[in-house]
Amino acid sequence: MTVSLNKNTTLCISLAARPSNFGTRFHNYLYDLLDIDFVYKAFTTTDIAGAIAGVRALGIRGCSVSMPFKEEVIALVDELDASATAIQSINTIVNDDGYLRAYNTDYLAVAQLLAESAIDPTTPFVLRGSGGMAKAVAAALRDSGFEHGTIVARNPERGQALAHDLGYGWVAEITDESAPLLINVTPIGMAGGNEETQLAYSPELIDAATHVFDVVALPAETPLVQRARLSGATVITGAQVIALQAAEQFERYTGVRPTPEQVAEASTHARA
Repeated sequence: MTVSLNKNTTLCISLAARPSNFGTRFHNYLYDLLDIDFVYKAFTTTDIAGAIAGVRALGIRGCSVSMPFKEEVIALVDELDASATAIQSINTIVNDDGYLRAYNTDYLAVAQLLAESAIDPTTPFVLRGSGGMAKAVAAALRDSGFEHGTIVARNPERGQALAHDLGYGWVAEITDESAPLLINVTPIGMAGGNEETQLAYSPELIDAATHVFDVVALPAETPLVQRARLSGATVITGAQVIALQAAEQFERYTGVRPTPEQVAEASTHARA
């Protein structure tokens, strides 16, 4: 059933330097499916402080936050959930009558997927990347009990800082040493990018791995994921991450938890 917009319709938004259609299509699909009087709209801004003040002043119920605002907004909210405190990064704001509580549902989604995958936390891993999402993934690994890991990052300042903060090793480049768990948190393999046809790891390393996790969400079947499936590795995809983190946002905004089937349906719709 389609809910007609009216004066009581609740607004949720996203703020990003480069807004995508995924969140808009995902949330609005579920609002329609579940007959919830909400609407979701993506925005960009050059004034993040003014935008967050608008969220508070206008009673905007929920606000998704993407790069480059995830750390800057920390000073603009009233409370950090443990998920945001763990990595000092925000991707979700919930407005309760002007009180802004912030979460990181990327972290929550990764932690849940790691638990569901039943990967032994004694498994050594290599994680390629050092940006905000890499921070969320690495923190979720640490908090899930993974003690033996290496961060691969060309930027020595960010790479070493991430490794030091979470108790992992750091190298600037991938070595020939294999690891049972390989994780990609870079744009390698992303649709439309300069490296969309490339592998984040060598075929030899992928074939030697037992678990592969690619955070790239578009396409769901990245070159890394395709190669890992052929080698028989357990796979976690970026499509799973983006859908689950959006479902976590949806529940916090509306108080309604969509079923896994509804989340999958909305994700498929959002990616079409």
